Amino acid sequence: MTRIERIGAHSHIRGLGLDDTLDPRPKSEGLVGQMKARRAAGFVLKQIQEVKIAGKAVLIAGPPGTGKTAIAMGLAQSLGPDTPFTSMAGSEIYSLEMNKTEALTQAFRKSIGVRIREETEIIEGEVVEVQIDRPASGTGGKVGKITLKTTEMETIYDLGTKIIEPIIKEKVQAGDVITIDKATGKITKLGRSFTRARDYDATGAQTRFVQCPEGELQKRKEVVHTVTLHEIDVINSRTQGFLALFSGDTGEIKPEVRDQINSKVSDWREEGKAEIAPGVLFIDEVHMLDMECFSFLNRALEDDMAPIVIMATNRGITKIRGTNYKSPHGIPMDLLDRMSIIFTDKYSESELNTILKIRCEEEDCEIEADGLGVLTKIGSEASLRYAIQLISIANLICRKRKGNEVSVADIKRAYTLFHDEARTVQFLNEYSKDFLFTEEEDEEEEEEEEEEATENKMETA
Repeated sequence: MTRIERIGAHSHIRGLGLDDTLDPRPKSEGLVGQMKARRAAGFVLKQIQEVKIAGKAVLIAGPPGTGKTAIAMGLAQSLGPDTPFTSMAGSEIYSLEMNKTEALTQAFRKSIGVRIREETEIIEGEVVEVQIDRPASGTGGKVGKITLKTTEMETIYDLGTKIIEPIIKEKVQAGDVITIDKATGKITKLGRSFTRARDYDATGAQTRFVQCPEGELQKRKEVVHTVTLHEIDVINSRTQGFLALFSGDTGEIKPEVRDQINSKVSDWREEGKAEIAPGVLFIDEVHMLDMECFSFLNRALEDDMAPIVIMATNRGITKIRGTNYKSPHGIPMDLLDRMSIIFTDKYSESELNTILKIRCEEEDCEIEADGLGVLTKIGSEASLRYAIQLISIANLICRKRKGNEVSVADIKRAYTLFHDEARTVQFLNEYSKDFLFTEEEDEEEEEEEEEEATENKMETA
């Protein structure tokens, strides 16, 4: 199987890059600089892991290209797969076929996990022998036997028709370490036994070698399933049950269904069957939300079932969407008051150099030291994002001339081919008359309309 990897804007980020005392390292896990912001994010991470605080809101604010989304992604990576993390952009809620508050409610409930504990009986052991035969008459189901062993015992089991099918499907053979769920008949391959490992075995890179299980073959095991509240909502609100998860069209979920689920989850918590695992909801470009969404967030954050909400914005003092009122970051003051605000600073030249070096490694781009210096200068004068975009272009130019390393000439060539923001503005100012609907034309039209209006007034007078 060929694995195709795609490199994204934040694919180099592996975590927040903190040590045991929550102090950030200058360069670690893909993140560079932003020491204060990362230290603050570390304390937020600790709060999430301790599962003590619900409904905490954090705002990451700073100029464009200062690593706001990167810090949020690092936080998500540090949480691990067991903690729910939902990411969305502020503008997403306007493009969905449901009302805004429903979209936000679903995002909130996707970010709240429920860990359900249950005990199950399993058979775990190393396969010694598998025999599956068809009846001699040629009619009827398959019959078979399987010999399983642990370090202490060995037993032969007769196989029923239902369990033979998954054994064939999973391609169970001698030397495999397997578990059989007695209740469901589900078979899970844990790996190959170390005792059967041979130099001449045709094993792939995915093959795991494990020790032969100890103790009894049959044992009781506690299994923990983590599901989100939204998944439970979907399953209970649709006639097709869990298949609704795959259809994608969940639509709006009735509040009565959610109330029933909340009361059921509360009962499970009291009985000790389940526990709540509040996750993280990350809303990027939060200034795109309007007054209705902000008022909903005010109420939703006060709920004891609410997740940690992290928001990001690059706006200064601007109008709240849909109103004429100005506010810091385009967020109402009553919501800002509920937030812990983290600021990100612009990167220094040495930090830009380190980031660009990491990105070159991520994109498998060999670059000369002088080339990296030129790229850093472009990043400091234009923008970091523009410099990162030039890496892949310069790499293609280098490959075209059959070079081994990206040189200064390759970067200059890429720089002349693709314009940055400042040069685009300069170009438009020079050649504005060649484009349609320029600002100058609009101003002239406005002046003409004003003159006509004054003339009409004078005539009437």
